Amino acid sequence: MTRKNVWSLLAMILIGVAISWYSLRNVQLSHLMADILQLNWWWLLVALGCVGLYYGLEAVVVQKFVRHRYRHYSFKSALRVPLAEQLFNGITPFSSGGQPAQIFVMAQSGIDAGRASSVALMKFVVFQAMVVLNFLVAMLVGFHYLAEKLSYLSLYVLLGFLIHFAVIVGLLLVMYWYNFTKKAVKIVLIPVGWFMNDDRFTRLQATISEKIDSFYEESVRMTKDWRMLVEISLITFFQLLFYYMIPYFIMRAMGYHGINIIMVTSLNVLIFLVTSLFPIPGGAGGAEFGFTELFAKFIPSHSKLILAMLIWRILTYYLGLFLGMFAMAMRPEKAEEIKDRPNE
Repeated sequence: MTRKNVWSLLAMILIGVAISWYSLRNVQLSHLMADILQLNWWWLLVALGCVGLYYGLEAVVVQKFVRHRYRHYSFKSALRVPLAEQLFNGITPFSSGGQPAQIFVMAQSGIDAGRASSVALMKFVVFQAMVVLNFLVAMLVGFHYLAEKLSYLSLYVLLGFLIHFAVIVGLLLVMYWYNFTKKAVKIVLIPVGWFMNDDRFTRLQATISEKIDSFYEESVRMTKDWRMLVEISLITFFQLLFYYMIPYFIMRAMGYHGINIIMVTSLNVLIFLVTSLFPIPGGAGGAEFGFTELFAKFIPSHSKLILAMLIWRILTYYLGLFLGMFAMAMRPEKAEEIKDRPNE
């Protein structure tokens, strides 16, 4: 990690401490301690297991993408990819650092940078597609609750969905209307050139064109292997499902019973979309606000609601940061490229 990244990490930890302090300002310490002592730690272990499955299933996806071209690419090497992604997503605005981090970690394991870039892009496409699919299901289940109880959040949820949907449309254009997309990108970039010098603008055009070409070539290869694509889509669907179920198990740890798991899971999908709108790394502030607003009905005790929110953020955000640092410090294992594959 660079010095800038270290400072970003420290800044996010300090912001997290400040948000936690602000959230706890109206909570009596005695009530908080009593709530902690009453926690059912077995349910918390289930929530922690969901976090592990979230990272583990993404590692399986990475392995499936890489193994057709490289031997000896271990699960340990693949696991470094989502952990590094989580770290750099969490310390950069709009999660912009996750993609370069994945490419860097795969390159450390001997994966060609171009191939690593294609894998990261295809993984991103499948992930975005499953996010949109989950959102459509969540809309059917939980949007009426959101519209009735928290109508002011409806606009943010819809905006988040439109952003994710636009990303999918753009990527599909590259996959199926390559020539049109290349021309459209050139037109869209024209106004950008008004604010950049010629050399810098030319480099930007070349970089974007190279990424489009790389993604198109990989997508053509991938769409020929529908079986693997379906497998990866199913794995990613369940990966997200385990992530979305975490608040339910936290509520069970709090001692709440009779909770509608489908409703809670669906509302967490909506939180995911709201969080993606906040430019602050990790959606800091937005994530905490969304959780407390959406789940206040399910956790009527204010002290328990704040405790549940803090546990949720520790499991889904801060744990990933520290695991990511550990993954970056691990010595990478080298994979061996498979040469002279037929039909390649």
